[in-house]
Amino acid sequence: MGQQPAGFGYTCVNVGKMHTNPFLAEAGFTERFNVENKDRYLQGRHYLDEWDKALAAHGLVKQQREHYRKRDDYGQRLGAFEWDLPEDLHSDMFVGNFAKFWLDTKPKSAPLFMQVGFPGPHPPYDPTPELAEKYMAKDNIPLPVDSVEDRAGQPSYLEEKRVHDGQVDHDSILWNPDRSTEDERRMRAYYYANVEMIDNSVGDIMQALERNDYMDDTVVIFTSDHGDCLGDHGLSQKWSMYDVVTRVPLIVWAPQRFRGDRTVDDLVQLFDLGPTILELAGVTPAADMEAQSLLPALTETDHTPREHVFCEQAGDMVMTGADFITMVREKRWKLVHLLGCEEGQLFDLESDPDEMRNLWDDPDHSAQKARLKDVMLEWLVASNFNTRDRMAAFR
Repeated sequence: MGQQPAGFGYTCVNVGKMHTNPFLAEAGFTERFNVENKDRYLQGRHYLDEWDKALAAHGLVKQQREHYRKRDDYGQRLGAFEWDLPEDLHSDMFVGNFAKFWLDTKPKSAPLFMQVGFPGPHPPYDPTPELAEKYMAKDNIPLPVDSVEDRAGQPSYLEEKRVHDGQVDHDSILWNPDRSTEDERRMRAYYYANVEMIDNSVGDIMQALERNDYMDDTVVIFTSDHGDCLGDHGLSQKWSMYDVVTRVPLIVWAPQRFRGDRTVDDLVQLFDLGPTILELAGVTPAADMEAQSLLPALTETDHTPREHVFCEQAGDMVMTGADFITMVREKRWKLVHLLGCEEGQLFDLESDPDEMRNLWDDPDHSAQKARLKDVMLEWLVASNFNTRDRMAAFR
């Protein structure tokens, strides 16, 4: 027998953001149309992706940090700026339109796996003026959840991050300690407006799938890589383990396969989508994959949900005050461990869903803290053992 193709007979297409390193790595795709973050100041200002090229073809340059910095109100905007160029050249519109273009112009010759990566609502928060006005007119934009008690219980690396973010404008956000309520409201309104732009683009892609006869046997998965504090806990963007960062949407749509109009309230890790997609494509996942297929949950068969999920974050140019952070979360409890540090976080999500009271140093909760540390240790040891062959192959 000949060797199976990398895509197991599928045409594999990426349109948009993937964060591969290097940017143009093939990464197993048949075709890649790469679009990176909207603000790429530290990634090389001279790297031109498909979006840059489209703007250049119209004699335009994208809105970016060097231009935003010239504004008198840069420190008050918190990354929120209107998109002043043509609407169809906005990054999220461009990615959605390119995905539609591919579906409308490429003949169906093989099964299709398409990954569409929208750059938004990652900052800068840059909706069109029409949508910015729509959301600024709303009187129900929730303000950030923050308190003196919350700040007092946080590990010191988060305060260092706040200071850092007020000095270095990552992703066109200069985090202003003197920001006003109106500044925060605008930031959140523009974020929501960006989300609506993506929703509209997803709807357009769904219509393209339908008019090109893909709908009879298609599974659509909608998710995100992380959330955004948007001022919650006094913080900007991610680099923390709060639920507003680590708990992301996951919607699976395939009415011809799965019963709809229901919610599965189980703990899931993003990499669980890997074996799920492989099994949907008729491919057996590798035996040493630590991810857990979600297909039993989707088909309502013998599904054993996870008792715990885990997250990791290494220190970088933004998270300067901690070397390595690990989180373990179950339905009720969450523990955040900082490598080489006596500080940490422990939350009772049942009584404190907004994670405002850190119980790490509370002697009444020392048993929960020790138990979750043991869970984390067991997971780390098991992970190293179960993936030993895969890890050895990359040495």
